Amino acid sequence: MKLDTHNFDAETSGSTELPDEILGIAPREDIVARVIHWQLAKRRGGNHKIKGMGEVSGTTRKPYKQKGTGNARQGSLRAPQFRTGGVVHGPVVRDHGYSLNKKVRRLGLLSALSQKAAEGKLVILDAVGEFSKTKDVAAKVKKFGWSSALIVDAGVDENFVRASRGVHGLNVLPVIGANVYDIVKHDVLVITKAGVDGLQERLK
Repeated sequence: MKLDTHNFDAETSGSTELPDEILGIAPREDIVARVIHWQLAKRRGGNHKIKGMGEVSGTTRKPYKQKGTGNARQGSLRAPQFRTGGVVHGPVVRDHGYSLNKKVRRLGLLSALSQKAAEGKLVILDAVGEFSKTKDVAAKVKKFGWSSALIVDAGVDENFVRASRGVHGLNVLPVIGANVYDIVKHDVLVITKAGVDGLQERLK
């Protein structure tokens, strides 16, 4: 696959040959959906918690004697049928994450990359350059007309990352952090030449 390369002034600077095994496969939407679900499940805090019968405060004394009152037998005021009692089968602290086969994760990333290439929403940059001010990065992004873009680079410059944080809709990730959810979430995927080499190394 051959695509034009651009500098950060939105000017065409040449072309580059991209590997079809990374950006030219038939996208699998079902695999992309599975990987996104796996990612979001891992992000869940799982710290929701409700008090059960043995955790609520209250007396442990039997409310009244077993027989002779005409009422239903009761053993504790902390039972769930009472207003101050515990909750039955309530949520507990747990990990929502689960395992997903490495081959499936890899195929999901390849599918997301190939989908952006097929839609014409993949931009190859020579390099992002060095920036320390948000207004400078915002001006460059405005030239491209990006409203939602993810930039993937091999070696992310910390100054550029800090400067880009104030640009609405723009995110920057290193190659090792490139993931299906963020690629799908953003409208445009921007990869530097060094980022392409890094992705090849990561996905080989």
